[in-house]
Amino acid sequence: MMWKDLPTPCYVADEKKLKENLRVLQKLEKDTGCHVLLAQKAFSMFSLYPMIGTFISGTTASGLYEARLGREEMGKENHVFAPAYKEADMKELVKICDHIVFNSFRQYEKYKELCKQSAQIREDGKPVSVGIRVNPECSTQEGHEIYDPCGPGSRLGVTKAEFREDLLEGVEGLHFHTLCEQDADDLVTTFRAFEAKFGKYLKKMKWLNLGGGHHITRPGYQLKQLKQLIAYIRATYQVEVYLEPGEAIALNAGYLVTEVQDIVKNGMEILILDASAACHMPDVLEMPYRPPLRGGYEPGEKTYTYRLSSMTCLAGDVIGDYSFEHPVAIGDRLVFEDMAIYSMVKNNTFNGMPLPGIALLKEDGTVEMIKTFGYEDFKERLS
Repeated sequence: MMWKDLPTPCYVADEKKLKENLRVLQKLEKDTGCHVLLAQKAFSMFSLYPMIGTFISGTTASGLYEARLGREEMGKENHVFAPAYKEADMKELVKICDHIVFNSFRQYEKYKELCKQSAQIREDGKPVSVGIRVNPECSTQEGHEIYDPCGPGSRLGVTKAEFREDLLEGVEGLHFHTLCEQDADDLVTTFRAFEAKFGKYLKKMKWLNLGGGHHITRPGYQLKQLKQLIAYIRATYQVEVYLEPGEAIALNAGYLVTEVQDIVKNGMEILILDASAACHMPDVLEMPYRPPLRGGYEPGEKTYTYRLSSMTCLAGDVIGDYSFEHPVAIGDRLVFEDMAIYSMVKNNTFNGMPLPGIALLKEDGTVEMIKTFGYEDFKERLS
């Protein structure tokens, strides 16, 4: 691919790698009877939704706008969970979503009648299916406290102590989401904790949603264990099983192309890029993590080491230190990898930084520019 022909910065989704991931998930559905949903919070490149929808069951949303996007652009199963819902949003959600998951029984009581009456206003004539998110209080994450829904004082999910068996009328499903980039063994551990606390209620349900954070398409993922768990759940409780991976769908299936604008020196050479950690890959600072870079190595591993930074005024807008086999020059293009997930969905225009363009690397090796952004996109977010 000719990276030099793209405007920078630019996200590039890799069609071939996306389909490789999707085939794994499609086979999982076929082998187990589960439903796999795209968690749009990780990847919302909706121009690809029609293609993605040929492999998996649908989408899941974190609020009204994502729910609308999933309904409009994929048009398959459409689910939503949010810690709370506004009344105006709920009036639309009951029309366009198949499953609505509530974070508390108070929220469910508030909207119970609206959900019950939704059959009268829905195109399919069926009421929306209601679920409750629970908190198994079983932390399996290490080093990702910001993403741990089972951490102390978490607002996400109903604990066993707060669970209201007397309010289950009309509730058809249970939901838990506790993982972040994890394997099936952690899911099994979590399910056992869930089963001990909530298993008796699951026998009264129609479905169980295992949430996201499953790194199903990563090499070495424990796929056999996942299939065994799904089989156990379906056989024991006679419920439909849902999974909501976001990363797994677009894992290692995208890039961020950037150009070196300047090189400054302060104890070491620092590259000033037109891509920004703060604006274009926020998880680099939030997790934090060091993104993979094509042709880049650990600092000191190769002859030429540089600090990669940005054009913003934020002193800490640093992507990381990398070494190269050859000197880097102003005007060179660098390609960050695994940039499809949690990138374009989280970007921003701090400092008036332009939003990266969005392109598609097709299976035949050609590149299609899907969208570019300009000043008006920055201005229209303000007033």
